[in-house]
Amino acid sequence: METLLLAESTAESLKGVINALCEPAPFFIISCIALIVFLVGYRTFTRPAVALTIGAAFTLFYIISAFDPNFAAIIKKPDNVPITIMMFSVGFCTWVAFRQAAINDERMERGEPLIEAGSDDKVLVWPDLVYTELIALTLCTAVLIVWAILLRAPLEQPADPSVAPNPAKAPWYFLGLQELLVYFDPWIAGVLLPGLIIVGLIALPYIDRNPRGNGYYTFKERPFVISTFMFGWVILWVVLIVFGTFLRGPNWNFFGPYEFWDLHRLAALLNVNVADIFWVRWMGRGLPDDWMLRELPGVFLMGGYFFILPVLLAFTVLRKIYRQVGLIRYAIAVMLLLWMALVPIKMLARWTLDMHYFLAVTEYFFNI
Repeated sequence: METLLLAESTAESLKGVINALCEPAPFFIISCIALIVFLVGYRTFTRPAVALTIGAAFTLFYIISAFDPNFAAIIKKPDNVPITIMMFSVGFCTWVAFRQAAINDERMERGEPLIEAGSDDKVLVWPDLVYTELIALTLCTAVLIVWAILLRAPLEQPADPSVAPNPAKAPWYFLGLQELLVYFDPWIAGVLLPGLIIVGLIALPYIDRNPRGNGYYTFKERPFVISTFMFGWVILWVVLIVFGTFLRGPNWNFFGPYEFWDLHRLAALLNVNVADIFWVRWMGRGLPDDWMLRELPGVFLMGGYFFILPVLLAFTVLRKIYRQVGLIRYAIAVMLLLWMALVPIKMLARWTLDMHYFLAVTEYFFNI
């Protein structure tokens, strides 16, 4: 009996630790550190034995966690099942790509030919390609039929403006955008940032025109571009989807994976702007009536971030890149990088400093 009580107490303590680590700031920082560690040690982490151990440990953790009623209530929702599949598929596909990159990088160091060297990828449309597509189509159809039978479609009543679900969540593939809406104005979170993400990912091969790495898997030859892509994809998209699925509960509050979603949990008032800190806290006076004067601290802050910081980086940290790519490509690249970096900066400022906007021109719907 005492052993059982001790086991239950230990389990509850571990759940409390995991809930604390799944607070937004620690979870985000740990995710960034994990990605950096993986990229630095990709040759070790992609070895089959190491990758299989990590995957088995995560799977075991997921299965054990499913016995918790609060965790099970989240993952068993039909809308959330694709997130579980997404996490495992992203991990598997990432392992496949980086494993081949690790093998190629080791082969190049030994002076051996690449995996792709001498391979003939040409196949006939008929019967090879069509036959393969037919098999894939049949398998996908069978999986979708079984899925539709086992998981009832989460259809609700017709939309009623007087009755809103709490939390009101977008489809899982839009949860990343919905999370961005917490930190930015709708036109920035829903139009500007997604557009910059797409344009930035498309522009990466043209910004870094290093011919090495074209046509074969490698990380050593293109570390900056691949690291940037992985940060934008894994941290600023996959992690945000996980936030919206598993950690966002009623009233859009954060909850740990083992916490009960309490509808009556109080929400923090996150409405502190840079102008409030400067004029009210530091200057000891009220906010000026003129919006230009009121937002002057935010203008200087954002102006320094977008116009002075790129110049400083060009002569310090990014000097080598600036000399390689030239002024125009450097300006495009650094602007895209600064907008990408602004997302985690804004998120961390919101979570740790209760920061709402750096620049809040509410009169013209221009809030950053």
